[in-house]
Amino acid sequence: MAKKVLILSGSPRKGGNSDVLCNEFMRGALEAGNEVEKIRVAEKNIGFCTGCYACKKTGVCAIKDDMAEVLQKMIDAEVIVLASPVYFYSICAQLKAVIDRTVARWLEVKDKEFYYIVTAADEELSSAETTLACFRGYADCVEGAKEMGVICGMGNYEKGEVLEKPVMVEAYQMGKKIL
Repeated sequence: MAKKVLILSGSPRKGGNSDVLCNEFMRGALEAGNEVEKIRVAEKNIGFCTGCYACKKTGVCAIKDDMAEVLQKMIDAEVIVLASPVYFYSICAQLKAVIDRTVARWLEVKDKEFYYIVTAADEELSSAETTLACFRGYADCVEGAKEMGVICGMGNYEKGEVLEKPVMVEAYQMGKKIL
């Protein structure tokens, strides 16, 4: 049975290494018959959470931007892919803003299968640990969340460098396994 897959590409570089891996994951998931949407977070107007907690009273974020649309798609998806380059051993600001802004309706984001895509210039897998911990920390707050897979494209700095690496096949195959 086809699933509704939402890919949140946090890379600020269109065609950057994590963004390219998202495309391969998406190609595999589409070939498996799933409904897939990829959102390049940097192309959306999403401000950071101000901690005003107006949403606690109203159930709606006080900030009027593209996040309401993205959040609804997160709620509707069965599978969420979080993708980010490693920035100083953590996730990029663009994706962190999305995660923080889910607070307005965070209890509605539930029963999700999560996949994580991480890229880094550093070749050591340990350099991705904090980024993965951020993703897992978010998933820990999602009722019924299940981690389904992790893709780490290590040793990729220049834009498109990942294109010639075996991790491209790994991303495609992981997407293809979604059923």
